[in-house]
Amino acid sequence: MTAANRVNLPAGLYFLATPIGTARDITLRALDILASADVLAAEDTRSLRKLMDIHGIALEGRTLLSYHDHNGEGQRPRLLRALEEGKSVAYASEAGTPLIADPGYQLGRVAADAGHLVTAAPGPSAVLTALAVSGLATDSFFFAGFAPNAKGARQSYLRGLAEVPGTLVFYESPNRVAKSLADMVEVFGPDREAVMARELTKKFEEVRRAPLSELAAEMAGRSLKGEVVLLVARGEKIEIDENALEEMLKSALRQGSVKDAVANVVEATGAKRREVYQMALKLGQQGG
Repeated sequence: MTAANRVNLPAGLYFLATPIGTARDITLRALDILASADVLAAEDTRSLRKLMDIHGIALEGRTLLSYHDHNGEGQRPRLLRALEEGKSVAYASEAGTPLIADPGYQLGRVAADAGHLVTAAPGPSAVLTALAVSGLATDSFFFAGFAPNAKGARQSYLRGLAEVPGTLVFYESPNRVAKSLADMVEVFGPDREAVMARELTKKFEEVRRAPLSELAAEMAGRSLKGEVVLLVARGEKIEIDENALEEMLKSALRQGSVKDAVANVVEATGAKRREVYQMALKLGQQGG
């Protein structure tokens, strides 16, 4: 058990990062804020009460509000009134850092727009934990959140990320991991390195590293449980000589329409669509 201190908190909104698995991962500062804030709000009040009980923090008659995607519009005015009355308000996500795939964004925005103090007690994050254990590049990364549920929308979403010059990080439901990986193979190609990180910091933590095609094949035959993070290595940019690109495009134009030729060349080379399209128009004007 960790002893929390009662401290005098200035009026304002305090975002608290909470453990993604192990209760002892919470910071001492976050515990002090939980023990001291006038009003507590949580994505899941049951999870927060359990965390407070583990660390010996009593509610002591303070207000504890539920704040999530389905009731945020109704609860924000109540929390703003507390701020206007000079109270300190602490908001905790169910697990991890608030505002990262979490409903706290609008609350923070309206509080800041109203001129209130908005600050954070940093701590656990599934995004950063997954990156740390993945073995993939961390100098540049893009958090893509949850991809769409429907296959067509998901593939379109992934195509928009194909040229991001950094490691891609996704949250995913365990029952959609296999489908998402299959779409990633189709969009990103079979050879890009990927990682499936599951139940991070928990008893059954699992980290699987393999090329996308191998990881997709392995996960297709498994039934998963728990929280999952998928990571995909940045794509290797293919350098192609302009003359070679032009010859490839000429060959493609002889076999099909401009639209199809451009699409095939872009897919094969990774060249920018606009540049390939302009080259196709130029070849057409030259009778290429």
